Amino acid sequence: MFYILALLLLITFVLPIASKKVEKNLEIFLFLVGVAASITSGSLNGELLLKIAENKFMYIIAFAVLVGGFLFKRLNDYIEGAMEYILRRIPLKVFIFLLIVIIGLLSSIVTAIIAALLLVEIISLLPIDRSNKIKIDIVACFSIGLGAVLTPIGEPLSTIVVSKLGASFWFLLNEFGIYIIPGILVLGVIGAGFGIQQKKEIDPADEIVVEETNSVIVIRALKIFLFIIALELLGEGFKPIIDNYILPLDTRYLYWVNMSSAVLDNATLAAAEISTKMTETQVKAVLMGLLISGGMMIPGNIPNIISAGKLKIQSSEWIKLGIPLGIAIMLVYYVIIFVI
Repeated sequence: MFYILALLLLITFVLPIASKKVEKNLEIFLFLVGVAASITSGSLNGELLLKIAENKFMYIIAFAVLVGGFLFKRLNDYIEGAMEYILRRIPLKVFIFLLIVIIGLLSSIVTAIIAALLLVEIISLLPIDRSNKIKIDIVACFSIGLGAVLTPIGEPLSTIVVSKLGASFWFLLNEFGIYIIPGILVLGVIGAGFGIQQKKEIDPADEIVVEETNSVIVIRALKIFLFIIALELLGEGFKPIIDNYILPLDTRYLYWVNMSSAVLDNATLAAAEISTKMTETQVKAVLMGLLISGGMMIPGNIPNIISAGKLKIQSSEWIKLGIPLGIAIMLVYYVIIFVI
């Protein structure tokens, strides 16, 4: 069983990068791998299906994506007008810095989903080329991934952590704000570096055009719904590996092994790993490892999936920046948490 699950995990990392067909149908691919993994581990049963069906976040997130899509389609002209007005008054790089910082912090209040929907609408209108739009979006998704955890309403992971630790509403902000807020500010500076104003008209072939028809909006919501089911199946399917080979690790190793959340559900991993028996350092190490690595690849976070879908970002394009940036951030936080 272990070897089959290990092979499926490897396939989950490699195929979206190696195959364009898989990449275009990422949600379906992850769902199929999740089914295969849960069958292999023996976890696919009526109890699991009922648990998935009762996951309220699945419906809330899909509904938010659906409503947000229609809302932003309706408000597109107003957003474009506001963008033109703002960019006439402040430098582009300053605007991008503020966008990444504000969207990251705002995600803890309006949820990571709404923040991601707003992000792609704004990025699609920036007067820069496609390559830099993609880089700014990836950096901003790292910011959302970090910022959303500051309150229990930002994302499922933060809800699970607060619940498992029996903590107060402001626990995550009080304990992790000193790590996360400076990180978001640094990400703002990094993202601003890609804000290169175009000196000439952008080639239409090198432009990102967000085509929003009613059918596109509905299909995207359905894909997100399927993606969440896939994450549930993947989490349960790979649970034997998590329980037997990941949880017993020393916290310093666990911090790095949690890079698996680049393709697995970080909320599932947090539910398995976080415990009231952990020290403050252990909780910080586990949580920061999960949060940072979630930005490395498209499947790592729902905002990544939304952005990649709307802006047509390929997995190979994402990892060119996502993986080196994620590893660099993890190195910095490793020193802060374990060395300093």
